[in-house]
Amino acid sequence: MKRFRTLFVFIVMVFIPVLSVANTLDDVSLHGSLKSFNLYSEKFPHADQDGMLSSDRIRLDLTGQLTQRFDFEFSLDHQLLWISRTGVVGLAEDSVNRRLDLQKNWHDGERFSGQLQVDRLKVHGKAGGFNWSFGRQAIGFGRISLFSPLDIIAPFPPDAIDVDVRPGVDAIRATRYFGMAGQLGGMAVFGAEKKDNSYLLTLGENFRSVDFLAVGGRLRGRSIVGIGLAGELGKVGLKAEISWYQGIDINRPQGDLYDDFRIAAVEGWYRFDNGLVLIGEYLFNGVGSDNPSKYPLVARSAPITEGFSFLLARHYLLLGPSYQFHPLVTANGLLIYNIEDHSSLIRPQLVVSLADNLQLDLFWVITTGRKEQLYPLPQLPVIRSEFGSAGDSGGLLLRWYF
Repeated sequence: MKRFRTLFVFIVMVFIPVLSVANTLDDVSLHGSLKSFNLYSEKFPHADQDGMLSSDRIRLDLTGQLTQRFDFEFSLDHQLLWISRTGVVGLAEDSVNRRLDLQKNWHDGERFSGQLQVDRLKVHGKAGGFNWSFGRQAIGFGRISLFSPLDIIAPFPPDAIDVDVRPGVDAIRATRYFGMAGQLGGMAVFGAEKKDNSYLLTLGENFRSVDFLAVGGRLRGRSIVGIGLAGELGKVGLKAEISWYQGIDINRPQGDLYDDFRIAAVEGWYRFDNGLVLIGEYLFNGVGSDNPSKYPLVARSAPITEGFSFLLARHYLLLGPSYQFHPLVTANGLLIYNIEDHSSLIRPQLVVSLADNLQLDLFWVITTGRKEQLYPLPQLPVIRSEFGSAGDSGGLLLRWYF
């Protein structure tokens, strides 16, 4: 009830005055989206039976100019979730990168549940040669497409389907641009507690047609340094990124597993003469383990729970082919192959444009690998591969933008 009052009071105190001011201005835009994600799974997480879920979302985005110096952005996102079996899938928890509690959940874990959140609440402008922004906003780093080691604040999982809108984080950010492609920036991202705060500097420049990006500072208590390069070799696009972390709370509950670790990737991009586009990436995931029996320990570690890593092993191959059959029909694919335990996730996907601003995605997910094994004494499952025990799944995502 306290959470609801906080959200309600916040909307009344902030959103209504913004609307009142916006009604007097010409440079104001109201837009949004309706999305329906429907999934059938042969085996729900933490369950042995088939299941279904439906997630329906409406998002409203209000942007405009408060004064000649200040612009604003405000977004509300509402989700209605239905699941066929209770207790196996729930609503997303509030991000570790948010200080303000502007989220309200209803009946979480039940068959019908709902969530209302403020996903954007930002004021931005220019001063002294800097572009600055304050409030809940989207922040993303890195240039690798499939999974970027430099995208450390609020990245998408490598198998995410809906990546239109990056989740907002509570932050202060300032960036100064120089030369043709140079930029120097700094930011503070605030979490629910002081230990969850992040303080980062970024530097970007282009040297002889090679983009350079560096990130350094503190990520929720741990030191981090990251470097990325992006360029072309003939007709092949090449990108490389690496990030180094100093671990904290080693081997403690929800702490890091290692004193220090790295996440690195190399990605290549090529477009064939027949129109086929192929993206391939090798990923070294220093967060993970080379022993499948330790995957549950990795899954409970801080990089996974904080959401800047999503995979459990060390070495991966990722592929993302794409081919346009028709201006309105495109076929996409995704392969995540665990090189160490030889399990994989394979997802063919068909993207169909039904009308202006109306898109339908049809997909099926195939998993391969050795399944978990039960020993008589004790009756405990032994994990033998990352994807082998997961069931196949499939569904559709319908999106309408207005």
